This record gives sequence, structure tokens and C-alpha cells, in this order.
Amino acid sequence: MTAVNKKAIYRELTDYVMIGIGMAFYSLGWVAFYLPNHITTGGVAGLSSIIFWGTHTPVQFTYFGMNLILLAIALKVLGFKFCLKTIYGVTMMTMFVGLFRQLFPNPTILRDEPFLACIIGSCFCGIGLGFGLSYHGSSGGSDIVAAIINKYRDISLGRVILLVDMIIVSLSYLVLKSWEQVIYGYVGLIVVSFVLDQVVNMGKRSVQFLIISERYEEICQRITSTPPHRGCTIIDATGYYSGNHLKLVVLVTKQREASQVYSMIDEIDPHAFVTQSSVSGVYGNGFDKFKVKRSKKRVDGAPKANATPAV
Repeated sequence: MTAVNKKAIYRELTDYVMIGIGMAFYSLGWVAFYLPNHITTGGVAGLSSIIFWGTHTPVQFTYFGMNLILLAIALKVLGFKFCLKTIYGVTMMTMFVGLFRQLFPNPTILRDEPFLACIIGSCFCGIGLGFGLSYHGSSGGSDIVAAIINKYRDISLGRVILLVDMIIVSLSYLVLKSWEQVIYGYVGLIVVSFVLDQVVNMGKRSVQFLIISERYEEICQRITSTPPHRGCTIIDATGYYSGNHLKLVVLVTKQREASQVYSMIDEIDPHAFVTQSSVSGVYGNGFDKFKVKRSKKRVDGAPKANATPAV
């Protein structure tokens, strides 16, 4: 077995383990905090909650059934690989919900503190959804809708899920007859979307360095030759007050690599002038891929036959 195959297998196993952990977090937030306190979450879980309160049908059954229908629709759009992991996520979610329903029967913890239960449950749900989507899976439901939109457009996953789920939370009034509980559901959606974005974007945050140093060549050499081998851009600059000509080094790297960059600069030139700023939408080699729709009829790099040349 080659090293590439071992790495691929390890990555796949890691995905499935983390998806399972994420589903456990989401199930705990839903069953232990949301459901007993009559707080509606979004997606299929929210619809299952509404059906449970109205008909007492076990939530794990309705959750699994509705997700099967959504997965059948999403199979063509998202591909077999995504749907395979989503099926795994839905299965794990169903199992964990059934387990936690036995461990946390009504009444449960924080029964008389619905707002606190809403916040804590939302944090668990947001972390669970974030883990699932970060490792190429999901818990189904509105996650599938969000994943389809995010595949073609650079739109926040949390924002898409928030818009879809607000309708479902509003429907809970038909069963609960309480706008107070509906408001708790709205608060929960906001917290879930925020936590979800933090978890998903945790490994994608990037920073930009502007470095001014007389030893810029040594700094660039160290940065490019040391893993993760980031590239540097050198720009000719002139100091306005002094009139001195200098070199400005521009470097974009992951946020988690920032401390490593500082250490390398400090070893070479402790007196270097360095600024760091957060950047978003970093695309290209070593970063995110462009999320654009490409025409199948168009050959890469070639203009359309009837296109007007730019002036």
C-alpha cells in the first residue's frame, strides 16, 4: 500500500469519526435541551419535533424518513460521495437520538430555565453541524440545501440555514400555541448559525503580512523553504518622509501559521517592521477553490466564439 493510499484512507476515516462526533453533539443539544423544553430547532429535526408534539410520533422515525426523501433528491446534485457521508451522518444521528431519548426522558435538565437551555442546546447543535460540514458530511435536512447553494456560491452556510429554518420554527406555533417558545427558537437559530460559522471557518481563516526589512531576501528564502512553503511577493516601495527606496514583502498564510511566520522573522531580523491583517476570500494554490459556475460548452482558457474582444 502506497503512502498516498494510506493518507487517503486516514483522511476518510478521520472524516467518518468526526462526522459521528458531530452527530453526537447535535443529538445531545436537540434531545437533552431543545425537545423537553418545547424549543424548536430548524430543518428536519424541527419538523420532527413539531410532529412529535402534535402526534407523539418518535422523532427518530420521522427524522430518518424525511431525510431519505431529501437524500434521494440531493444525490444527483451533490454527488455520491457527499450523500454517502450524509447517509452515514443521518444514520448516526438517528441512533444517537434514540439513545439520548432513553438517557434524557422528560422532564430533563434545565426544565425551568428555557433560555439557558436554548443557548446551551444551540451551542451543541452548532458544534455538531460544524463538525459534520467541515468533514464533508451533514445531518441532512436544511444542511443539504445549504451545501447545494454553497457549492456554487460563496454564501455563508450559517446564513442559508438560518433563512430556511426560520420558516420551520415559525410553524411550531401551530402546535405549541406560544410565541414565547417561537422566539426561543429564533434565538436558537441565531446562536446555531454563529457557532456553525465559527467551527467551519476555524481552519480557513487567513492573514496577510506586510514586512519591511533590509534582510527581506533571507526572510523570503526561509518562508518559501520551510513548510508549508508559502510564497512571497516583493514590491518596490518608497518611504514618504525619508525618501528611501525599500522592499515590501507581501505574504498570505493561514491564521494558524501566523506564529510560525513571526518566529522566522524574529530569528532573521528582530527589528523588521511587520503588520498583520485578516483577509477573507483567499483562493488559489494552497487555499480555497473558486466557487463559480463554469459553462460545460466553453473550453478552459478560450473565449466564446462570438465574444467581443475587450478594448
